[in-house]
Amino acid sequence: MIMSVTSSKSLDELDQDFRKAVQRHKFGVLNVLDLKQTLGNKGIALEGECRVYDICNPQAASTALNTDMSVSVVLPCRVSVYQDGQTLTLATVKPTDLMRATDLNGVSALASEVEREVFAMMREAA
Repeated sequence: MIMSVTSSKSLDELDQDFRKAVQRHKFGVLNVLDLKQTLGNKGIALEGECRVYDICNPQAASTALNTDMSVSVVLPCRVSVYQDGQTLTLATVKPTDLMRATDLNGVSALASEVEREVFAMMREAA
């Protein structure tokens, strides 16, 4: 299932506020994929903005990886910011659903905690 919130902020303002929220929650932004720019560089037009943020909490990632290294297939957490008309949407796949879908054992409580934090960041930024 996808969790999402909408925002009426500008893309740059939302980017700045999301990065601040990520830091407040002791996560880090590992990478940002600007899909409009990437596709544009390949001659493909994308009408709306779309940025995908790879975010990670090092402590949570370490705990999960030390429990079951195959958890790496669903790391890091990804939050997408995309344009829908005049509105921006922040969205992510629920970490608890990712864990359930991969049948990983021993990390469900951690996934619930990460999910709460990620959704809190998204709400704060919006």
